[in-house]
Amino acid sequence: MSDSTRCGLVAILGAPNAGKSTLVNRLAGSKVTIVSPKPQTTRFRIRAVVMQGPAQIVLVDTPGIFAPRRGLDRAMVAAAWTGSRDADVTVLIVDAQSGITERVQAILDGLAKSGRPCWLVLNKVDLVDPPVLLPLAEKLNAEQAFVHTFMVSAEKGRGLDKLMETMAEAMPAGPWLFPEDELSDLPNRMLAAEIVREHILRLTHEEVPHHATVETENWEERKDGSVRIDCTIYVLRATQKAIIIGDKGSKVKDIGRRARAELMTLLDKPVHLFLNVKERAGWDEERARLRAIGLRDEDR
Repeated sequence: MSDSTRCGLVAILGAPNAGKSTLVNRLAGSKVTIVSPKPQTTRFRIRAVVMQGPAQIVLVDTPGIFAPRRGLDRAMVAAAWTGSRDADVTVLIVDAQSGITERVQAILDGLAKSGRPCWLVLNKVDLVDPPVLLPLAEKLNAEQAFVHTFMVSAEKGRGLDKLMETMAEAMPAGPWLFPEDELSDLPNRMLAAEIVREHILRLTHEEVPHHATVETENWEERKDGSVRIDCTIYVLRATQKAIIIGDKGSKVKDIGRRARAELMTLLDKPVHLFLNVKERAGWDEERARLRAIGLRDEDR
């Protein structure tokens, strides 16, 4: 590694469903964080490692910022702001379709109080008439003096080359934090739990996805090169447990089948996945449960 190496952290902030995880995965060139059409998908800070020439860009995908009600909510929002405070560059991503919503305004107010320089990324620009974009960008810049403004489509991969180049130039000189071939600091046990949770998000509706959490209870590497993974799905109420299990276990089998197939691709080995569903009232207020899904006590 030469003396010219650069490395820094880039925190991606935004309201739920602005496209933060899609942007991180697209820039990383691999799936490192779960993506769902439902809001509040990401629950903790996930770091994705992106190489751009001599620069190592460590992208921090943070939970969407919203008005918290539960202990889980408070920890998620605090994790997002902590991710921003720890970063060399903070990027606010705004859904160009939705514009300046109450949640976006609250984030703008928080950024103004912090006094930290910030970049603006207008996302989903492919879904908006071009004449709308410039006035929106001007209005946002009137609220917060952004260092840079980018217009992108994370889903389509448009406008990302310039964003990557500018990020690389902004990284401070210094040694890399991670090996060149490491994509993420997300442990495999947590990756498995997140993949299972993604398919709960995709296959269930209404209140169930956001009242469920997944923990990997056991990870056993077998002599034949396969891995056995045991995950427990915790829900708040018996009705939610019944929905996730489904008629004669059909729903949980479908969740397990899809998660297993994805894990086999990501881990590049045979996977034996076993899911258990448990009712645990108040898990979203328990410190031990929040720590298990990657949220620290200080995030509360």
